[in-house]
Amino acid sequence: MQQVVKESGDFTTEFRLIGISALAVVIGAVCAVVALVLLRMIDLFTNLFYYQQLSLEPHIPALNTMGWWAVLVPAVGGLIIGLMARYGSERIRGHGIPEAMEAILIGRSRMSPKVAVLKPISSAVSIGSGGPFGAEGPIIMTGGSLGSIIGQVFHLTTAERKTLLVAGAAGGMSATFNTPMAAVLLAVELLLFEWKPRSLIPVALASAFAALLRPYLLGSGAMFPVVAHGILPTTDLLCAVVVGLIAGLLALGLTLAVYGAEDAFHRLPIHWMWWPVIGGLAVGLGGVFQPRALGVGYDIIEDLLTGRYDVGALGPLIFVKAAIWAIALGSGTSGGVLAPLLIMGGALGAIESSFLPGGDRALWPLVSMAAALGGTMRSPFTSVIFALELTHDVNALPALLIASALAHGFTVLVMKRSILTEKVARRGYHISREYATDPLERLTIGDVMATDVASVPASMPIRDVMTQHFFGGGAHNHPGYPVVDRNDKLLGVITRSNFLEHWSSALLDGDGPIGEGPIIAYDLIHRGPVVATPGESCRIAAERMAEAGVKRLPVVAADDPDRLVGIVSLSDLLKARRRMLDEESTRERFLGPGRITVDPPAA
Repeated sequence: MQQVVKESGDFTTEFRLIGISALAVVIGAVCAVVALVLLRMIDLFTNLFYYQQLSLEPHIPALNTMGWWAVLVPAVGGLIIGLMARYGSERIRGHGIPEAMEAILIGRSRMSPKVAVLKPISSAVSIGSGGPFGAEGPIIMTGGSLGSIIGQVFHLTTAERKTLLVAGAAGGMSATFNTPMAAVLLAVELLLFEWKPRSLIPVALASAFAALLRPYLLGSGAMFPVVAHGILPTTDLLCAVVVGLIAGLLALGLTLAVYGAEDAFHRLPIHWMWWPVIGGLAVGLGGVFQPRALGVGYDIIEDLLTGRYDVGALGPLIFVKAAIWAIALGSGTSGGVLAPLLIMGGALGAIESSFLPGGDRALWPLVSMAAALGGTMRSPFTSVIFALELTHDVNALPALLIASALAHGFTVLVMKRSILTEKVARRGYHISREYATDPLERLTIGDVMATDVASVPASMPIRDVMTQHFFGGGAHNHPGYPVVDRNDKLLGVITRSNFLEHWSSALLDGDGPIGEGPIIAYDLIHRGPVVATPGESCRIAAERMAEAGVKRLPVVAADDPDRLVGIVSLSDLLKARRRMLDEESTRERFLGPGRITVDPPAA
């Protein structure tokens, strides 16, 4: 039977999208509740560790009255996390996003229920005991785990499980910060590894639904409301260039510091279970000199965005926060990166506000924290919209975009990987985060197919087929040939493997296996032909070859599926890739004092 040819469209989405979207909405609602639980657990452990009271009221570690005993609190938290990681699940170590990326790319989007339980608890212990982290990494990991678990309950593909995993991550982030758009962009820039309606729509719905529930769980409005700026003058936009480049330098330094600390821990002659204890001691000592460097630090972010800060105190804060954050992350403890990056980037911008012309005490902290986030995580659009949704300061958008784009560009040029992908790369997996239209989509089969097709008559004896086409040593021998009847109607395809796998030389010399006469080409056809049409994209041909396990497809007329018009092979499909390489490497001048063409170097 001929394979049914589907009409190509702009997208490949099917009606299963409706069911996946419904599941994503449920996951978004569940993750909104999980975000509330995680934040309350952080408050609970903060009160237990630093104030010795059972309470869910929010307090910050910096105001504790424990004196020098407070140095030991992060170490105790590190010990608990080390034990949980060794005897529970090692997957709870780290800041969450690289683990989610690895599960998507390598683990077929399957995450353990154990991680969904242990990750938020370990993160709450880590942050509650003074760890200089944010809650976003853990909630992304936890929400992703819940989405994956729900996806494993149903009969879904790996791609659909990935969508639900990312829907959970986006829903958790959206509910935590009330940033639904930034959560979707984070999913696109870091987790989905595609831009397709089949995944974008469910993730967007999960994020939006989580944001709709947030007012009933965590309050409404911007997380850090500010007095909106007016239209920024040109001077401010030029200064944003400086802010972005300096933030890129900060991103470079922070990335090197984190993985330098991780390398140092790997050289220690003790089991990794004890590393968080050492990291906790470093956090405790840093907290003695800069108590505000402990914990999530949302109060610091609010002060920076509203201009309530002492410039002289910010340098030591950045240094201590960066040091204890890098050491703690390198030790393998559990916590997120967004809040620390906002604090350090914002503090850097506050220092810059003392010498940059234009702007004010609140503008440059906002711009710098977005640039630091965009440069360190290599997610410029997420950082811009995240800053916008955190403050609702729309007029700052041009400066945010300039600074974030330049910080991103700087780190892309000087670093091979980001702080997120470096961790995955160290486990032996390469991640490419560049999205582009598949070059196989840009050419049709008609553009690359061969029209001079050598076919085999159905009635040709196998001996003649073998000697004339497959094993004759001629210049036009191919691994497979279309078989046609006397009216040139396509019947199927025979390949060299048909001889090698199913027929012995004795049969080729005589009659059929039951004496029915000489074996002819038609006898070797085992199934109907897998075909393509000239108007279909080369991507469809490649997918059809992969699915059928063949290297060549007969091409038939769209209006007559029995009429053979050409054949397309794997080597033909490489023409699309070659055209893309030519476009990227061949330099030409079409205007000016003469056309100059520089050919690409030989391969």
